Amino acid sequence: MLEGLFQPMHLLVIFAIALLVFGPKKLPELGKGIGEGIRALKHGMKEHSAEPTTDASAEVKSAPPADPSNRPS
Repeated sequence: MLEGLFQPMHLLVIFAIALLVFGPKKLPELGKGIGEGIRALKHGMKEHSAEPTTDASAEVKSAPPADPSNRPS
């Protein structure tokens, strides 16, 4: 489905449309912003995968029992 999407001619057309829409002064800023966003996404994914996973059932078992006197009547 997406096999021929990023052919050189397609990329040139996309770049030309972006140049017309944003102008030559805004394109470097736009590229910088996209690059920083991708970099932050990769950094966040690395941090998320580096965190140790916890077992939810272990957290529930280690919680103190509820006080029955605090229940609403």
